[in-house]
Parts: sequence; C-alpha cells; structure tokens
Amino acid sequence: MTDPTADNPGGADAEGHARRTVRPRDAASLIVWRIGPAGPEVLMGQRHAKHRFMPDVMVFPGGRVDPDDHRQPAIRELPPATRGMLERRATPPRARAIGIAAVRELFEETGLVLGERRGDDVAADLGALQYVCRAVTPGGRPIRFNARFLCAPAEAVHGEIAGSGELERLGWFTPEQAHRHRVADITGKVLVEFLDWLEMSQAARSARPLVVFRGMDNRHHER
Repeated sequence: MTDPTADNPGGADAEGHARRTVRPRDAASLIVWRIGPAGPEVLMGQRHAKHRFMPDVMVFPGGRVDPDDHRQPAIRELPPATRGMLERRATPPRARAIGIAAVRELFEETGLVLGERRGDDVAADLGALQYVCRAVTPGGRPIRFNARFLCAPAEAVHGEIAGSGELERLGWFTPEQAHRHRVADITGKVLVEFLDWLEMSQAARSARPLVVFRGMDNRHHER
C-alpha cells in the first residue's frame, strides 16, 4: 500500500521496487527565488519525518497534478515560451494544469500566493512562471513522477510563510545552506539547472535546449 502523503515530485520518494512498471504521474514543483546578501536564495522546506519514503529531505514546494487543476481560474495565462516548453510533453490543457498545480502546491505548502486569493483558493498568476527542466522517476520504482520544475521570482508572490505541516523548516536557502541538510540527488541537480538558467539572458533562456533527467537522474536534452 502506498503512502498518501508520498507526494514529492522531486524524486525523493523513489525508493523501493514495484512488481510492475508504474506510469509516472504528472507533477509540478515551483522554485521561488530571490537575490540575498550572499547571492541567490530559493524557498525550500524539509519533508516531515513521518513520511514513508525518504523523510527529512529538503525539497521545493510541489506535488502531483489534481483533476481540479484543469478547472481553476488564472489572472494571467502562461507566457508563450513557458507554455511552449510545457506543451512539448503535454497537451495544452494539461500544460496549463501543470502550471496551476505548481501555484496551488505553493499556497498549500507554504501559505504564499502567486496570484489572487479567492476564498480558500488561488486564482493563479501563470504569467510569472518560467520553465527550468523536467525529471522522470526511474522505472521499476513504486512511486513515479513526470515532474516539471518551474520558477518565479519572490517579488511575484505575497503573503506570510505559514506551512501546512507537510514541509518543515520552510525558509530561504542559498545552495550551500540547502546542501547542509539532506538534499536528494535529483533536487541538487535541478538546483544546478536553475542556477545556470538564472545566469542566462531572457533570449538565451527561451532558446536553450530543454533538459530532462531520466533513468538514474541522467541528464538529456529533449528531442
């Protein structure tokens, strides 16, 4: 029986072996970033110690795409470049739902809003999202994700950090600070991809080859 709390698209849940090949679930993680006194900082939290798979791992906010994500409103839609990158491996409705999921998970796990509060929900500002990379959990694992890693600047979000309890130690970390805690291999590799992205011009970001991690976190370019 799988753990219903095992919902980390960064690959930290990918231990053990399945009796049959499990189809990856679409998922999204959001790297919220800012420039601090020591350089780039990203919003991360530590998975709860009671999670069945790899507890205490530092991750970005994120989770699987839910059916309701296809029906949620947005105050701005995806930028053309981000939409095009997501649609390389998703239908247009699914690509939009992936963006919605990233914003929803950010709100549920951190209390921060990328968009506009509407009651207990958020109308997402999809226009603030940019694409970093994609990662697919290796075959043969009991829990698999086809995870898209998106990013948004801290000035695009608002609210106070107030976690739901799923992630602990929520806060801003430089890459060096994050690695002082337990970071899954794929999370560390995605962080490197993000830092490379951050150094690029906007034109270079839009033109760069799309990166996907497959197998044992092997880096490839999308075809």
